[in-house]
Amino acid sequence: MKLIVGIGNPGVEYDRTRHNVGFEVVDRLARRIAPGEVARSRFHGSTIETMDGDEKVMLLKPTTYVNRSGES
Repeated sequence: MKLIVGIGNPGVEYDRTRHNVGFEVVDRLARRIAPGEVARSRFHGSTIETMDGDEKVMLLKPTTYVNRSGES
């Protein structure tokens, strides 16, 4: 299994800022490798699990602030 974590800050005030580049990368990956998949809330974050070929992949966006993302 591969785990891809995109770090960012929750809240619309951080959308499209340098603080949320990690969230943007995970969102783009999700659209590419898991179109239509619905995110689940777990591990103090939002996750999507999918398959990339024969390998399982989990995408994670922590819902904690950047300086606390280790909690996820």
